[in-house]
Amino acid sequence: MADLLAARARSLPARSGLTGAEAVYRNLVLSPDQGSSAADGPDRLTASVELAVRIAGYDEYPVVYPRRIALVREAGGWRVEREEAASGPPALWDLGPARTAPGAHCLVLGLAEGPDPAGLVAVGDKAVPAVSAVWGGAWPGRLLLELPATENQFAQLLEADPAGWTGMAAVTVAAPGAPWHTPADRVVVNPEAFGRLSDFGRQVVVTHEATHVATRADTRAWTPLWLSEGVADWTAYRDSGRRPQQIAPELARDVAAGKLPTALPVDADFTAGATGIAQAYEQSWLACDLIASRWGTDRLVAFYRAVGAGDGQGEEREPRIDRLLRGELGVGLAGFTALWLAEVSSLKA
Repeated sequence: MADLLAARARSLPARSGLTGAEAVYRNLVLSPDQGSSAADGPDRLTASVELAVRIAGYDEYPVVYPRRIALVREAGGWRVEREEAASGPPALWDLGPARTAPGAHCLVLGLAEGPDPAGLVAVGDKAVPAVSAVWGGAWPGRLLLELPATENQFAQLLEADPAGWTGMAAVTVAAPGAPWHTPADRVVVNPEAFGRLSDFGRQVVVTHEATHVATRADTRAWTPLWLSEGVADWTAYRDSGRRPQQIAPELARDVAAGKLPTALPVDADFTAGATGIAQAYEQSWLACDLIASRWGTDRLVAFYRAVGAGDGQGEEREPRIDRLLRGELGVGLAGFTALWLAEVSSLKA
């Protein structure tokens, strides 16, 4: 059985279409199928196993997929009849034959029946150096993108309800089984929402997601989403030449109508499909733009990393943010919020 699975692991690149993939099956547990019996043992088995896959040059640690494999015994030995995901999201190649498109700084994994993955390469290659210009070289400086064929497949890869993700162009997910500090993130692209964007919009989206990959080691559960989403948008729009009203059109319309926020966005405001989610992103961008404009890019990066430092475990969020704002920027949370509200109000002009 070990030889059969070892041979199957070696065949994964050819079976999946993912060139450069290295695979191994591990932690094998065999059980006979109910009602399966023969004089010399069962003739059908189910294997519960982990498939560990590493994309050479991109994954420092393997991505782990729990798998269920149906095995049938024949005259020549055992044969794999079927393999499927046992838990968690499917692998991209579970959705159909895959193909790859490499770039200088990125690798795009697509499906044979879907959009050409080569169309994303230039966008990924431009995003990586833009992110490194802000966040430095502490991250590996490479990006792995997955491009399913349909919006429904996009939702499958996220284990999400498709209805809630209709307008989401891309999402960064932590690869299953990878330690939190490793660059084993995948940027999963929604082909339908992404396809509706302009070239500029597509670049913003991929640079935003690349920022999440680059800041993975500095982002913790206690990092507020207004900060993590705000720095991603700020990095993506940096040096774009766009005016604040162009970057934050929904917020600008609210301000013109007299609808102003009273506090920084809370995490629930970023829930997929939430009312006002566009304004939450725009408010967050404006908060980070305020820090970069008034105190400088280096202070924004230092503040972000201070918030995500390991000493945040167990500390209440708002007092922590207040303390670190004072330490990094010299202004507390209340004072920063007042400055930010003034920036929001200025959008009316």
